[in-house]
Amino acid sequence: MSLDRRRFLATSGAGALGVALSGTIGALFSGAPALAHHGRGYGDLLPDPAGLLDLPRGFRYRILSRQGDPMRGGTVPGNFDGMYAFQGRRGESRLVRNHENRQDAESPVRAPAALTFDPAAIGGTTTIALRPNGSVDEHVSLGGTAVNCAGGATPWQTWLSCEETEGRRGEQGYETDHGWIFEVDPFHNVHNDRPTPLTAMGRFAHEAVCVDPTTGVVYETEDAAGEKFGCFYRFLPHRPLGGHGSLRAGGTLQVMRVPGVPDLSVVQDPGAAFDDITWIDVPDPRAASTPVRFQDYGPAGVTHAQKLEGAWWGRDGGAYFVSSYAIRENGSAAGHHGQVWRYDPRRRRLTLMVVFRGEGSEDQLFETPDNICVTPFGGLMLCQDGGGENYLMGATMAGEPYLFARNRQNIGTDSAPAYGEFAGVCFSADGRTLYVNCYNPGTTFAITGPFRA
Repeated sequence: MSLDRRRFLATSGAGALGVALSGTIGALFSGAPALAHHGRGYGDLLPDPAGLLDLPRGFRYRILSRQGDPMRGGTVPGNFDGMYAFQGRRGESRLVRNHENRQDAESPVRAPAALTFDPAAIGGTTTIALRPNGSVDEHVSLGGTAVNCAGGATPWQTWLSCEETEGRRGEQGYETDHGWIFEVDPFHNVHNDRPTPLTAMGRFAHEAVCVDPTTGVVYETEDAAGEKFGCFYRFLPHRPLGGHGSLRAGGTLQVMRVPGVPDLSVVQDPGAAFDDITWIDVPDPRAASTPVRFQDYGPAGVTHAQKLEGAWWGRDGGAYFVSSYAIRENGSAAGHHGQVWRYDPRRRRLTLMVVFRGEGSEDQLFETPDNICVTPFGGLMLCQDGGGENYLMGATMAGEPYLFARNRQNIGTDSAPAYGEFAGVCFSADGRTLYVNCYNPGTTFAITGPFRA
């Protein structure tokens, strides 16, 4: 395996986050493999006697929630995915967590009627209240949705939960169309009554979103399979930064066109930048008859990419998003094991920050990044979603790559072990606790220890 990267220089006006992503993200994949295996960031990963989560010395975890545990009104659903930590009053935190349940899921979301969008669908979100005294209270905050994958937080302290499906009414028993974004209030569950799809933001296989806190523009990734991969979108709301419910007022959905680049996988030179990015209005965001990525965007078309996944807004004023991998045999124009892109709305510039290339190895240490999170200390965390062992990977401000956690929960067999992906990584507001999910078996961890810059 090999990684090609270019040294990135932070401008004097960029914040710490910009330095971290521009200067450090490539280092996550560029260190010597032996150093990466040894976990230079915080030291070696130590085997967990409980067989759940390996961490460096000095770190400890607490299990906040597990699939099947009792909670208010029922039991905890499965398939833990995207998540965010919101700071409440008097030291309380709220975690809103997605459940990526398809119709055959073993542990469905069971929500009261008032919180249910489609009684036939079994996905949704749960909210975990973490009180200063250490007690935990958990409840359903959205139900009747489907394949709730990732999403993102808004500047007004709500969660946007994304359905990663294009399922229509009548398919798989659905009573209405799916493929929407829903807004969830972490603090006032009554605000979540009568779930309302944000239809103007598009109906497609949503993955993640991030919001520009200055303009209110929402950036969206699409993880679509089959002919023509997903696209990168932006939503221009009629009521930008209007608070809870303001996105229901609608707006304009646009899709990105990179001049001369129909498929992002062909860009193989880290640091490659494209100016004059064009945004094309989506003719029918609700996709009444044609999926948005197939609609008519003129002779030049729009830009597609395989496995568009995590998204995060940087304090340096850029939207970061991930392509987990690209495979030629699946229809990509070129292959890679992960890309991270940055879009600068002020300059209308798209930059490839890193591309990870493989040489046929079936057991690559760093590959298939999914959810991403920037730490309060300027470094980066990446959730791995791949075969075999899965890691929570990191990079320091100094450019040092490391492994921070390894999932030890075997969901395969002794002869063919498999370990569930990491998802939903985020930090508490005070930076003292890292929260992360293991997708399967659904487990939410709170990790504390000697975090440092």
